Amino acid sequence: MNAPATATMLQGLPAEHRQRLMRFAREVSFPQGTRLFEEGGRADRFWIIRTGSVDLDMRVPGRRAAVIETLRPNELIGWSWLFAPHAWHLGAEATSPVRAYEFDAPTIRSMCQDDPALGASVAQWVGGVLAHRLRSARTRLLDLYAPYGSGSLL
Repeated sequence: MNAPATATMLQGLPAEHRQRLMRFAREVSFPQGTRLFEEGGRADRFWIIRTGSVDLDMRVPGRRAAVIETLRPNELIGWSWLFAPHAWHLGAEATSPVRAYEFDAPTIRSMCQDDPALGASVAQWVGGVLAHRLRSARTRLLDLYAPYGSGSLL
């Protein structure tokens, strides 16, 4: 499936695979200011935002955490759950009240291992999100800390 790098689950997965994953979704909510996870922590779940927004941030030695990207409805929170060693590469904080679908990562990884077509779809979707987030992190850090910014016109 040729979905954009920032594809939501609705755009990034075939309907059959999306429906299978949604059977394991649990509705959760987080008040504004809740830390969903910390960089380096165990990545054992992930979320799809239903309402609200979440900032992804990165620790910067000697400074406060740098916000890399703000996620909004229908976006994936977390990709580290899919790739060993299953540790968060960023932190995340709710910047407004958030309602989301939560997924248990070991369960979904097991499903992907048992069904190679599902696994390939999930890997492509999450890999596209990952590529987008890495580009965003690079651009944001250049804007914050390089002498002339990233030079990007974003």
